[in-house]
Amino acid sequence: MPGPANLRASLSIGSLAPPAVIAEDDFGPDDFGQAIDWKGSPVKCRECDHQAINAMGLCAKGKACIRDRRARRVERFLQENPGLADQYLDHPYFEVRAGAARHANLFLLPPLLKDPEAEVRAMATLRLPEEKIRKMIEDEDVDVRIAAASRLQGRDLLPAMGDNEYMVRITAVRRMPPELLPLVRHDPDAEVRAWVARRIDKPALPDMGFDPDPSVRRIVAERLPLPQLAMLIADSDAGVRLIVAERIAEEELEPLLDDPEEPIRDIARQRIGQVESLHYLLEPGRRVVAFPAPDADAEAPSRSPNPDEETNP
Repeated sequence: MPGPANLRASLSIGSLAPPAVIAEDDFGPDDFGQAIDWKGSPVKCRECDHQAINAMGLCAKGKACIRDRRARRVERFLQENPGLADQYLDHPYFEVRAGAARHANLFLLPPLLKDPEAEVRAMATLRLPEEKIRKMIEDEDVDVRIAAASRLQGRDLLPAMGDNEYMVRITAVRRMPPELLPLVRHDPDAEVRAWVARRIDKPALPDMGFDPDPSVRRIVAERLPLPQLAMLIADSDAGVRLIVAERIAEEELEPLLDDPEEPIRDIARQRIGQVESLHYLLEPGRRVVAFPAPDADAEAPSRSPNPDEETNP
C-alpha cells in the first residue's frame, strides 16, 4: 500500500519535519505525469477551493496538489500550506488524511488512532504523546506497531518482545532499558540478538558468547572485558578469533600462534613480538599448551615385560 512517506525511512532519520522549501530538483520522473485525483478523474484547478493559493505559487497541478492521488504531491501541498492540514483530517482519501496528520494540530489527532487505514494510525502514533499511544503497540498492523515501538519507553515496550514481526522487536530492543535486555537475549532472530549484544550490560554479556550465530558472538568479542575474552579464544568462527587476537592480553595469545587462519597467527606473532618477556614463545620448539613439565626425579612408569626378551636370573 503506498503511503505519504516511507515509515521505516522516517524512523531511521529520526525526524518528521519536512523541508521548508520545495526545490525543482526534488521532483522525480513521475512528478511530471498526468494529474489524476483520487477518484481517477483529471485534476482541474478551476474546481478547487485553493485558487488563491495557486495564484501565489503555493501549489501547482502535477507538483504540489491536495487533490492529486499521488502521496508525494499531496505532501508537497501540505508542506507549503501546513495551516490547512486540520481541515483535511477527515478527508475520504487516506493519503490525504495521513499527510494531514503529519502537519495538523496535535490536539486533533487522537481520533485518528482508530482510523481504518494503517498509514493514518501510524502517523498519528508517531506524533502523539506516549500516554496516548500505549495500546498501539498491539495494533493489528506491523507498521503501526513499529511506530509505537519507536516512541514508547521502558516497560511499555514489554509487549513488543513477543511480537511475531522481528522489525517490531528490533525497534523495541534499540530503545529498551539495558536492564530489560536479558529477557530477549535468546530471541529467535539473530539480528534482534545482535542488537541485544550491542546494548546489554556487560555483566550479562558472557552468556551471549555461546550464541549460535557468529555475527552475535563477534559483537560479544568486541565488548567483553579483557579478562573474559579467553572464553572465545577457540571459537569456531575465524571472525570471532580475529577480534580476540586483536584485543586479548599478550600473555594469553599463545594458543592463537597455531590458529588455522594465517592472519590470526600473524597478529598473535606480531603482538607477542612487541613484548620482550614473551619472545620465548616465538622460539622454535616452543610449547603451545603449557602442561607442567615432568619431574626428572620422579619414578618412570613401569614397562610390561616382553616375553621375547631374555630374563636374567
